[in-house]
Amino acid sequence: MANDKLTVSLAQIAPVWLDRDRTIEKVVQYAADAATKGADLVTFGEALVPGYPFWVELTDGARFNSPAQKKMYAHYLEQGVVVERGDLDALCKVCAQNNMAAYVGIMERAPDRGGHSLYCSLVHISRDGQIASVHRKLQPTYEERLVWAQGDGHGLQVHKLGEFQVGGLNCYENWLPLARAALYGQGEDLRVAVWPGGLHNTKDITRFIALESRSYVVSVSGLLRPSDIPSCTHFYDELTTNAPEHFADGGSAVAGPDGNWVLEPQVGDEGIYTVELDHARVREERQNLDIVGHYSRPDITQLNVNRQRQSTVKIDDGAEN
Repeated sequence: MANDKLTVSLAQIAPVWLDRDRTIEKVVQYAADAATKGADLVTFGEALVPGYPFWVELTDGARFNSPAQKKMYAHYLEQGVVVERGDLDALCKVCAQNNMAAYVGIMERAPDRGGHSLYCSLVHISRDGQIASVHRKLQPTYEERLVWAQGDGHGLQVHKLGEFQVGGLNCYENWLPLARAALYGQGEDLRVAVWPGGLHNTKDITRFIALESRSYVVSVSGLLRPSDIPSCTHFYDELTTNAPEHFADGGSAVAGPDGNWVLEPQVGDEGIYTVELDHARVREERQNLDIVGHYSRPDITQLNVNRQRQSTVKIDDGAEN
């Protein structure tokens, strides 16, 4: 059936590192290119706008009260994405013009949490150009905790896209069994897993999640090379002296609901990789394993999910006169 088919593009690109506006311009360009390939959904990597904080690990980022780290953080914060300000409007417009949905990883500067912390957020834009969900990463990983705040469950949502129910998680969230189950239980059969980049991240878990859930899994990654770091960047010498060939080498890939590669991991190059997914394959593989359907026992084990957006302050101005 033609309605079973969905065309998905993975945009494996480097940011204009730590420059929000120029990175968004690049994202919009690649989204428009994906539309010319017939994409129903275009995907971008974790924290792509304005970029992953690679400096933390490499510049003594855990030193308390470091003036240099404060300066870098202040710049990172200033380059954060404010969704409510309309920072993603150009991408929303491209989606609406082309009847194409998107997932894009951002560093979110959130006014509802005071505006001075950053959240690693995964934004879903619907085919009519509306921001449908903003998922803030539940738990930053390791050194990320020095620059990112903890998110909440508000964005643990799935979205209908053709015959598919699509959901997304950031990077190591994909290793969290309960976070995965929160999406599975809502009918997810297409996972968008976003990563800052790295074959070491995507080569195993992409196929593992596909086998566990009998769903398609799109792992989309970013790239960062020493040549992508602007010379005006604070810590430029520390980052580029004896630098590796890649800080992040991509590894974008797609696995089918049988765990086999639809798109093998793509390493080292920027580009758009486009695949066609067939929902009939999901239904076939669910015949012998549906972990929230016929192969579940909700009378014995259940998961409770709090999807309220968390805030430090709840203001009650009283009833109107």
